[in-house]
Amino acid sequence: MKNEGVGAFHWQRGYGAFSVSPTDLSKLLGYIDQQEEHHQKLTFQQECRKFLNKYQIDYDENYVWD
Repeated sequence: MKNEGVGAFHWQRGYGAFSVSPTDLSKLLGYIDQQEEHHQKLTFQQECRKFLNKYQIDYDENYVWD
């Protein structure tokens, strides 16, 4: 496997930041542990749209995805 190192790092054009309540920490850690399996059922984009819609966060598809 080729090690691309720091030179391969780059920022995406957009970003999102969300906070998590300390009371939800164990739920978050469980999600992270099962993320690969979870995204076989629901893509990251589908899940993100679901989250944004659930919390009524306005967004424009033209600016959300690279």
